[in-house]
Amino acid sequence: MKKTGILNAELSRAIAQMGHGDCLVVADAGLPLPAHLPVIDLAVVAGLPRFADVLAAILTELEVERCLMATEASPALQELAPCPPACVPHTDFKRATQSARVLVRTGETTPYANIALYSGVTF
Repeated sequence: MKKTGILNAELSRAIAQMGHGDCLVVADAGLPLPAHLPVIDLAVVAGLPRFADVLAAILTELEVERCLMATEASPALQELAPCPPACVPHTDFKRATQSARVLVRTGETTPYANIALYSGVTF
């Protein structure tokens, strides 16, 4: 049994498989899920798990080079980003999710609580 870090096997595996420049999207409960993408659905009920908690856990294991958010996201959501996010209109954000390696769905119900994380390298 894994002792520390992310315990969800699918999510842990997805992070371990990320390469430089790959995109992982952390999404609220309402973001459209592209049919061709693998989705790790963590949503249990409305509000659980929270976007902030899932993002914080992912950031302990994923090296992030840059990130993308919707301009409509609140300043409080943007402050959760690991680096200053590039911000685009929500329609463009949804278009950008089409090329993600994996999408992680949370139970978050705060509007526009979505972020695209682009993997960096640790060396």
